[in-house]
Amino acid sequence: MNKGLFDASVWEKAWKEDPKAMANKFKAMGMNPHTSFDHKAQVFNEEVFSSAGRDRSERIIGWMEGQGVDFNGLTVLDVGAASGGFTVPFIERGAKVTAVEPNVPLAELFLKNTAGAAPGQVELVHEAFENIDIAARGWLNAFDLVFVSMCPAVFDWESTEKVISCARQYCYISTSAGVQEHSLMNEVLPLLTGREVHAESSDMAYLTQLLYLKGYSYETIITREAKSKELPLEAAAAEVMEMLPLHHLNGDEATRKAVTDYLHTAYPEHKVVVRQGGRFGKVLIKLQDLNMYSRAAAVTSGKSADSVKR
Repeated sequence: MNKGLFDASVWEKAWKEDPKAMANKFKAMGMNPHTSFDHKAQVFNEEVFSSAGRDRSERIIGWMEGQGVDFNGLTVLDVGAASGGFTVPFIERGAKVTAVEPNVPLAELFLKNTAGAAPGQVELVHEAFENIDIAARGWLNAFDLVFVSMCPAVFDWESTEKVISCARQYCYISTSAGVQEHSLMNEVLPLLTGREVHAESSDMAYLTQLLYLKGYSYETIITREAKSKELPLEAAAAEVMEMLPLHHLNGDEATRKAVTDYLHTAYPEHKVVVRQGGRFGKVLIKLQDLNMYSRAAAVTSGKSADSVKR
């Protein structure tokens, strides 16, 4: 039973080869993660900077601050920065951010959203992180914090090491921690496949096990996040058809008819409330202060330093 449980090479190989791991799913679908989001960029940007979106980013940043991360004066590498949902609150806290975002519409929105930053406070690198030579760029151990939130730049252990190698003090990584929940897909899939939706893989499980086996010190948390939206029946059907390849299903005409017929029967008012979410994992890797962080000790230390200055 324990065979391979404590063998890092077994976990590295399993993550790289797991067909259910997110990167391999995208690859099997022929999806380019750097362009597939083009048509959703504006809607995504509106969600990120909505009240709920800002609350979410503040919760995550607050969790990091609770582990001792002080953003004032911090140098941050934001990998997969999208339209700046985290870069903006980072610079509001006084950080200096280098952002990496290969998607064209998201990069354009990023520049608009960060236009008010002080000169030299934000730099946008319009490339895919996977293609960047970090040694040639001078990024090895160059940033106090490397921040990677739900980004396809982390897809196996080799890519994880590349991200971590850019950090001096902290590296934050978040990824999925189970099956992505979509209430309408959960209704439709049993109809199409005859089976229920179950978690089959988790990038978070690979990530945390390998961090443990490689001897890293880190804080981690698993949360459940969800949001709801109302869609007209036609838009709901289109969303289901778009998501079918993620479940290895073809969107042929027979499938489209089955989905449409179901929606007409189940939602006679032609309005569908869709709940989306799932379990997500967050890891803050500590590269310098490896012991448990204490807010009380930090406050006491700060007061002592102030008294010495006075």
